[in-house]
Amino acid sequence: MRTSAFDFALPADRIALRPASPRDVARLLAVRPGGAPELEDRAVRDLPELLQPGDQLVVNDTKVIAASLRGRRVGRGAEPKIEATLIERLDGSRWRALVKGAKKLAAGDLVRFGDEGKVCFLGQLDATVEDKGEAGEVTLAFAFHGPVLDQAIADRGDMPLPPYIASRRRPDQQDCSDYQTMFARAEGAVAAPTAGLHFTDGLIARLRARGVGLHAVTLHVGPGTFLPVKAEDTDAHRMHAERGEVSAATAAALNAARRAGGRIVAVGSTALRLLETAADGEGVIAPFAGETAIFITPGHRFRAVDLLMTNFHLPRSTLFMLVAAFSGLEVMQRAYAHAIAAGYRFYSYGDACLLFPRPSHD
Repeated sequence: MRTSAFDFALPADRIALRPASPRDVARLLAVRPGGAPELEDRAVRDLPELLQPGDQLVVNDTKVIAASLRGRRVGRGAEPKIEATLIERLDGSRWRALVKGAKKLAAGDLVRFGDEGKVCFLGQLDATVEDKGEAGEVTLAFAFHGPVLDQAIADRGDMPLPPYIASRRRPDQQDCSDYQTMFARAEGAVAAPTAGLHFTDGLIARLRARGVGLHAVTLHVGPGTFLPVKAEDTDAHRMHAERGEVSAATAAALNAARRAGGRIVAVGSTALRLLETAADGEGVIAPFAGETAIFITPGHRFRAVDLLMTNFHLPRSTLFMLVAAFSGLEVMQRAYAHAIAAGYRFYSYGDACLLFPRPSHD
């Protein structure tokens, strides 16, 4: 399909720079293709009323690391500023990073992180440039290794806020909690699974009282979630691979619940993409540990997921393509037009929608 089919105009004032507080007072747009009404304005705290006993929520328990580092190139003439976002751990001391100012770097250069933009000087963290790829990707070999390196990054890094927030304000201490879900456990993401940001202990208690189950899977979200598709046709786009895991116990529990008539409700596109990767042609979910680069566009036959809770996404993004595949492109165009007119807040810190499948979904 043409990428332009997934474009829309979004006023800048609809982009949320902070989350709702408390989290579950965020708005929730229920989208029922072919339903009456098709669109219903609710709140996240209404979720127990919108689900049924036996339904199973699946959340992503990845934890965002402080992956945004600032420093300088040293040892070769001028010392230009370098901003790096770590996107993939290669081994105990090497990371692949997206670097702002990558054209100023060459293989063998030394980058010193740790004293840019911090109130307290925490010491230096050195990395050598091993190689450069396309689109600002650089492989960095750090002087530290393993847990020592992890702690050094945590001490010196900032929360890697999406560009549409970071371009308008700097990350601060509040983001350290705001940009983690209550389920965050497994470190490794450079972007939050933002649908999970809406949950609170009270909401979970009410969902359990309703008879709704809760399960966790892990998909370490990469930076591709921020990026618009640049190719003119979706067939030409290639997804960044992300590492994920579905445990044997979780797969068995979800399969059993579905056989008993329960619905699988993915909390976020990351949980959905991982479940669709792990499912066979009949919708049976198998244990999974590895990488997925699944790219879901209209025409995809959903096998593992019955409902989707997700935020409002960027124009021309793989995530808007995914929701168009799930509920139908024209339905989602109407839903987004309604959300914009009604003042819903968009993107990572914004409001959510609960999507029901298009009528042809099976």
